[in-house]
Amino acid sequence: MTRPDGSPLRVLVVDDEPDIAELLAATLRYEGWDVSTAGTASAATTAVRENAPDLLVLDVMLPDSDGVSLLSRLRASGHEMPVLFLTAKDAVEDRIAGLTAGGDDYVTKPFSLEEVVARLRGLLRRAGASPIRPESAVVVGDLVLDEESHDVTRGGTELRLTATEFELLRYLMRNSRKVLSKAQILDHVWNYDFGGRANIVELYISYLRRKVDKGREPMIHTLRGVGYVLKPAAGTSRSDTSDPAAVP
Repeated sequence: MTRPDGSPLRVLVVDDEPDIAELLAATLRYEGWDVSTAGTASAATTAVRENAPDLLVLDVMLPDSDGVSLLSRLRASGHEMPVLFLTAKDAVEDRIAGLTAGGDDYVTKPFSLEEVVARLRGLLRRAGASPIRPESAVVVGDLVLDEESHDVTRGGTELRLTATEFELLRYLMRNSRKVLSKAQILDHVWNYDFGGRANIVELYISYLRRKVDKGREPMIHTLRGVGYVLKPAAGTSRSDTSDPAAVP
């Protein structure tokens, strides 16, 4: 996996424990990636601004801030790279806090290095950096999602999505006109057990609405007590060049 220009993927590891940071960095360099480290939120902010990493491995607890707040600030500044949280906490509330801040995945300490690499590779696949890509776009009305380039447009206007937002929108689009329950969405997009706490779905649906529907005829609809459905806006036709079979 490389950048479009053929250079190594850039990974920033943010952890205030030097031994952990260096161990992760050495492991990821072995994967052929260009890895840098930071021990504080301030240093991480500078590194993101100057180096534009493709992946961020972020510890939740930092000496000058916390990872969740840091990521919220980065997302607000327009940084959309996939983020893997490192956390010593495994409560449902802690997982939700990280994901609602814009995180895409997490591992709990102590962790195996193999798991971290596997999770990062999974994020890259979701973000479109995998060399194995679908061949066709998905089109619903004036909304177009290119599974190869990961470009998303509506009415010709580009929409910038995080990796998780892209995966959620793809699932909705490939099942357009079908009502999907929160449980189905959780299972497909996150693969986590949130102990019945499905408000993470509501939050990410709201994120998508701000990007897909804001100022336009709505495409994402809520059926209270049932789930969500995406369908063409009134006045637009639907053509879908993807495999017509719904994603299970």
